[in-house]
Amino acid sequence: MAEKKDQDINYEEENNESDEVDVKNKLKKLKEQLKQYQQEKQDNLTGWQRAQADFINYRRRQEEQMGEWSKMFGEGLLQDILPVLDSLESGIRNQESGKEKVEDLRLVREQLMKVLAKHGLMEMKVIGEKFNPELHEAIETVEAEKTEEGVVVAEVQKGYLLNGKVIRVAKVKVTK
Repeated sequence: MAEKKDQDINYEEENNESDEVDVKNKLKKLKEQLKQYQQEKQDNLTGWQRAQADFINYRRRQEEQMGEWSKMFGEGLLQDILPVLDSLESGIRNQESGKEKVEDLRLVREQLMKVLAKHGLMEMKVIGEKFNPELHEAIETVEAEKTEEGVVVAEVQKGYLLNGKVIRVAKVKVTK
């Protein structure tokens, strides 16, 4: 009987040792799975953050593009109104009847320019400026004694800027 007790004890020790090995193996596998899941979690978090940043950038680009489209549509409207301004300018210059009518035309022109200025339109100031082909179109060259060569001395048609961008160059007379 003593032998049987010794065998039982040895068997239990072996079972305990094999159980310990099984538990260690299971623990090792669980730790590996935990590392794998933590890596997957980190990868998913990184991907989500990247997608979130991409969406924010997309929305910002869309807002900028909408602003540009708005400016372009405004530019088209203003391009259509410029001939009206030209007619007013011509009417003011060529008015032969009373000063009252000229003042009325000037008042209308001022009102129109205020409206257009709200939308970003500005007249170019060209007389006395050095000729710049990006801003001016020379339609005539004239002799001038006291002015250096290449200076704008007369404006035939006004040039305009819309939000700092040239939408129409000024037609000018330049010194030789």
